[in-house]
Amino acid sequence: MGLKAYYLDIVTDKRNDCFASFVKFFLFCLSLIYGLALSIVIICNRLLRYRLSCKVISVGNITWGGTGKTPLVEAIARYLKQEGCKVAILTRGYKRKKESDERRWARDEGRGTMDEMMGDEAAMLAKNLGDVPVIVDADRKRAAEKAMKEHHATAVILDDGFQQWRIKKDLEIVAIDAMCPFGNGHMIPRGILREPLSSLKRADIVVITKTNLNPDTRKIKDVLRLINPGAVVFESIHAPISLYDLAQPQALLNLDLLKDKTVALVSGIASPESFEKLVKGLGINVGLSFQFSDHHRYTPEDSKNIEAQLQAAAIDTILTTEKDALRMGQGIFSSSSKVYVVKIEVQVTDNEEEFFNRIRRVCVS
Repeated sequence: MGLKAYYLDIVTDKRNDCFASFVKFFLFCLSLIYGLALSIVIICNRLLRYRLSCKVISVGNITWGGTGKTPLVEAIARYLKQEGCKVAILTRGYKRKKESDERRWARDEGRGTMDEMMGDEAAMLAKNLGDVPVIVDADRKRAAEKAMKEHHATAVILDDGFQQWRIKKDLEIVAIDAMCPFGNGHMIPRGILREPLSSLKRADIVVITKTNLNPDTRKIKDVLRLINPGAVVFESIHAPISLYDLAQPQALLNLDLLKDKTVALVSGIASPESFEKLVKGLGINVGLSFQFSDHHRYTPEDSKNIEAQLQAAAIDTILTTEKDALRMGQGIFSSSSKVYVVKIEVQVTDNEEEFFNRIRRVCVS
């Protein structure tokens, strides 16, 4: 087991031996220091807050990745575009290799792939949303000015914006994963909380995601009511809507194509367990599951190892996520392996009309 995997087992309390207990105590002490330093940073940033000259919707989370905020950003952007709002998405482009603040679709003049320049999540948003500007810049103020000047945006969505304490927001939306809402209740590095739970007092809206994978949300709602009784809580699901062949991304296929078939899952995302559960819910048999770290960039060596195990297990079909597909690229696997990608969208399942009405009231005059 690698160091990163061991650390994840520690912060999720999967290990409880003597050495793990010592490590947990050490990490707990570090989390107290982190919490104190974070409080100072938040106070200083909030004293220096500024307002952008456009409407600002923030979509973020209080834990480390895997809450489903990126598909939520996509759903909100798609809605505002349909309502005639000139909207842009501002994101830092996590794990991008090269500086870029424009969307590019493929290999372009030797400058690398779309996900290398933008980061996989930003690249997925750009690919799926077409002409909605996705601006990659760690400086959100500079990105907003670009959105307004070059794209005439009247509203911006801050992707992963909950920790943007200096920007005044018109709507603060927090996504919480129904499968792992608050981790073990500890802050980084002892747990996965990026801020104390009390920070949820800032939220206007809380969206509990992936409720199709964990329908019992009563305890989560009880915690939210204690912390922020004024926040409006909605539930959503991650709904698979179609498949496509990695080699032909424009040709959407029916989900029934792989029903009762045995496949291998390949994923480098924060919550591979969620992906596996979602696939099994479609009636697809999972014969092998290859799990890489979040944002993993696939190499020829990876594909060679995967295909060797597929051949030994007599499996000829791979199923992966949209984020992973961007990092794989076409041609990484041989022609003997069929690679399909699952398209997923967020669907608000309780009072969807009110959810989008609140967004509309903020952004559409």
